Amino acid sequence: MAEPAPRKGLRNLAIIAHVDHGKTTLVDGLLRFTGAFRANRAVAERALDSGDLERERGITILSKSTGIEFEGVRIQLVDTPGHADFGGEVERVLGMVDACLLLVDAVDGVMPQTRFVVRKALAHGLRPILVVNKIDRPEQRAAAVVDEVFDLLAELEADDHQLDFPVVYASARDAVASLDPEQRGTDLRPLLDTIIEHAPAPCVDTEGPVRFQAVTLGYDPFVGRLLIGRVERGALRRGETVLRIGVDGSRESFRITKLFGTQGLDRVELEEAYAGDIVMIAGVDTVEVGDTICAPSAPEPLPPVQIDPPTIRVHFLVNTSPFAGREGRFLTSRQLGERLEREALGNVSIEVCEAGARDIFDVAGRGELQIAILIETLRREGYEFAVSRPEIIRRKIEGVDCEPVEDVVADVRAASCAPCSAKVSGWSSPTWPPAAGSSAIAASS
Repeated sequence: MAEPAPRKGLRNLAIIAHVDHGKTTLVDGLLRFTGAFRANRAVAERALDSGDLERERGITILSKSTGIEFEGVRIQLVDTPGHADFGGEVERVLGMVDACLLLVDAVDGVMPQTRFVVRKALAHGLRPILVVNKIDRPEQRAAAVVDEVFDLLAELEADDHQLDFPVVYASARDAVASLDPEQRGTDLRPLLDTIIEHAPAPCVDTEGPVRFQAVTLGYDPFVGRLLIGRVERGALRRGETVLRIGVDGSRESFRITKLFGTQGLDRVELEEAYAGDIVMIAGVDTVEVGDTICAPSAPEPLPPVQIDPPTIRVHFLVNTSPFAGREGRFLTSRQLGERLEREALGNVSIEVCEAGARDIFDVAGRGELQIAILIETLRREGYEFAVSRPEIIRRKIEGVDCEPVEDVVADVRAASCAPCSAKVSGWSSPTWPPAAGSSAIAASS
């Protein structure tokens, strides 16, 4: 095998931020500026949020990748969710990239999900490129936000290279960026120049035996299941026979029937892809997230994808009410169980198991919003079922019974501070007394 060498014409970045800080809007601007859309093409806002629920709720639920070309360099971007409940989507894609664009609102500053995604990015050794977004707002406080981000990185024990992060000031809505907060930009060229200068090119071996890891699963009605991930070594070629090594050690040979890349919003068919490329392959249905695709002559599995465990649990059960069967098409426990198993196969932050009682399934996730999205998705697909109230999942940590906790920040009028503080102080649980928690109530003008 050859020594790994940087692919100078390629950059891989994830866009991470707190919810509603402008990630998908910024991707829209980058796609338009680099000519990924035809001049006469009608494109909706937040083009990557293609799901019905994503558009209705105005949030990103699934991570999605796209590719753009700028001055001879291919930039592969991965747009990630900003809500904490979908943090599993962020965790599993960070291993595919070599740097990250950290978006922070010029008014809100560092928020809870900012801390989560930055901690995960630093754990993968990624150096952030800070984008202070919404710089056009009159109340922006860009200088203070940069200091907040530096303090956060220092608190999370970032190394000197990560602390020396470049800063770009942008307005994703207006598709402009600048290196000077006092000077309004005219386009997004300063951001793209910063990406090319500071994001490292992937250092890979393109000559060795192929190795690829499935990070996300997709589906195409014509070619079946799609494996989405990054080629870690060698080259994938359409039509060649490769070996799948499961997380459990199982092995299966299959032929790559289709190989796809992305260009803008379009999926483009490829004949081959080299180490460092983020691609989609088809040809096998018995695959799970974390499985390794490699050459039969070099069966070397990659470490499985690690994410944080679920925090809440809900019971899904067959609808036995007097009105059962009036709306849904899939009513039996077998149909519900098969659908939940398919969900757990592609969504590694969801855990599904049969409860002790008959026809009841335990579904564990990262939060109530994630479970609510799953419930609504199944309802729209024609499934009819009942659900229980959410229950927190307690875990033994160093012999101590622990449960998930949250930091609460409420921005209210001064007259409402006392009642809100009383409400928050009244929250309690059997295992975590109120005195151990903390709350912050800030008066707004």
